[in-house]
Amino acid sequence: MLTEAEVERSFRKLLRKRSEDPQTDRKIEELLEKHLRPESPLRRRLFEELRRVQAWEKKLQASKS
Repeated sequence: MLTEAEVERSFRKLLRKRSEDPQTDRKIEELLEKHLRPESPLRRRLFEELRRVQAWEKKLQASKS
């Protein structure tokens, strides 16, 4: 089990690599699910951050079309 600090550090590293690997979002979700309890505030915050990044990316792609 990783500490919360290690989970957040890994989350940030993976988030920076999203454009390189289409499987990164799944890896991030697995990281959070495996190492943080469902009731963890950090887990909720990082999942929400991932969702905001995904939504922002989707809007960006739509505006390019």
